[in-house]
Formats: sequence, structure tokens, C-alpha cells
Amino acid sequence: MHPFRKAVEDRDEQAIEATLAEGVVFTSPVAFKPYPGKPITAAILRGVLRVFEDFRYEREIADPGGRDHALLFTATVGGRRIHGCDFLHFDEAGLIDELTVMVRPLSAAQALAEAMGAQFERIANEAAAHGG
Repeated sequence: MHPFRKAVEDRDEQAIEATLAEGVVFTSPVAFKPYPGKPITAAILRGVLRVFEDFRYEREIADPGGRDHALLFTATVGGRRIHGCDFLHFDEAGLIDELTVMVRPLSAAQALAEAMGAQFERIANEAAAHGG
């Protein structure tokens, strides 16, 4: 099991943050522009932990070369069942330097956008407090 997966499943915010490179770029399933940097990425992931219910990874797919990983998940947000995938890319040190999330169906993606939108002020404040 990948350390990021274990950290998320354990809801261990510090362990999640420890898997991220300083220059990580987070690409959201519901926002147009990517979010660069560890402080904002960690804050977004903390927000996701707050809005997802019944979260669980169902499958893990690893690149034989070790630089890419996909984690398929299910969760509930705003009463909608969501299916998604975390696509991870690792730098030379083994830290996540790219994290892209995709989700379906559209109704669940919209519920996620609404729930995360409600979290965004807190996310921005947390990122700023941690140097972002």
C-alpha cells in the first residue's frame, strides 16, 4: 500500500502532507486552474477529508517504473455517491509532485464543487498560515 493511500485512509493530515513535494501541483476535478504548492494542496486535502463521507480506496494501480500511481476511490458528498481517481506522479525523492483528481458522475462532481466552495475561505486561510 502506498504511503499516501495509508495516510488518507488513516485520515492522518500530517502523514498526508509529508508525502507532498514542496512544489506539488494539485489539479482539482472542479476548478479550472491548478493549485501550485504544498501549503494550498495540503489545505485542499484537509478540506476534502472534511467533506467526504464513507471514503474508501477500492483499487491501486502502480506504474512498473514507480513514478506514477492511480488510486480509485468511492465516497459520499452532499448525499451523492462519487467515484473518483487520484493520479499521483512522484519526483526523484519519491514525493508527490503532481496530484490530479477526477470524479464522476456529474451530479456528484457538482455536489463536491458546492461542498468545497463552502470550505474555500478556510482552505485559503490554512494555506496562508502555512506559508502558501
